[in-house]
Amino acid sequence: MTATAYTPHADAASPPPDDFLSGESGEVSGIRATASALVADALAGAYELMLLRRLRLRRAARRWPRRRVLALSVERADAVNVLAQARRELLRTRHQVNFRSTVAGDRGKFENLNRLLAEHRPGEHDWLIVLDDDVALPRGFLDAFIFLAERFQLRLAQPAHQRRSHAAWRVTRRQVRNVARETRYVEIGPVTAFQAATFDALLPFPDLRFGWGLDAHWSAVAERENWRIGVIDATAIRHGLRVIAASYKHEDAIGEARRFLADKPYNPASHLQRTFAVHRTWK
Repeated sequence: MTATAYTPHADAASPPPDDFLSGESGEVSGIRATASALVADALAGAYELMLLRRLRLRRAARRWPRRRVLALSVERADAVNVLAQARRELLRTRHQVNFRSTVAGDRGKFENLNRLLAEHRPGEHDWLIVLDDDVALPRGFLDAFIFLAERFQLRLAQPAHQRRSHAAWRVTRRQVRNVARETRYVEIGPVTAFQAATFDALLPFPDLRFGWGLDAHWSAVAERENWRIGVIDATAIRHGLRVIAASYKHEDAIGEARRFLADKPYNPASHLQRTFAVHRTWK
């Protein structure tokens, strides 16, 4: 199914205001919600263990060609983060990884990422991976993630969120019976992967501070370019070390998104939440 790209000022049928937002916070807090999420994640782990899926996936990934990966992150110096652990995990791989990070300072996420891109030539790499500094990656993440993304020919991809993870978009939550899904949405963080075929169209990033709504625009670009994009369920991450968006005002991020999308195509939330293909195995 091919979706129509929307703009906020379309002629007769104007979409609802701020339809680039999911309408949900996705934050997991409170005793009951946290306990329920922990149980769900434990059951998901038991299911994977019963199928020996991680072991089989590691074996399959070892046979895949080695890739050159540029990994970039923006680190907040004024808050606790786990970027060092994520870096160690990314470097624990058979692929060639060039990991670079910078301190946020007074600049926004995408302003900082563009500075890193200017210094480290993404065109010399097969993949660009952008990750936040507060995301926990599973063991063996990169080998499995790249294998599955390439196995299903995804040009733009992200790992799914565990149930304990903060995730504002339902479509990004792990579906444990699947290894990957083709969607019309890949979010701006906490982990986003760009295959080299996307570089000319998506890089450098727009000079945005917050980046809200950028992923809705990416969705429209992906349709225009006939890219497959999606979510990798078999490499689910946990995001939630800090309260989400606590360092800035939501109104500022939404205002920036409105201005950015005012003259650009994008897909609305009702379309972004859809799954178009489900893959239960990589064979």
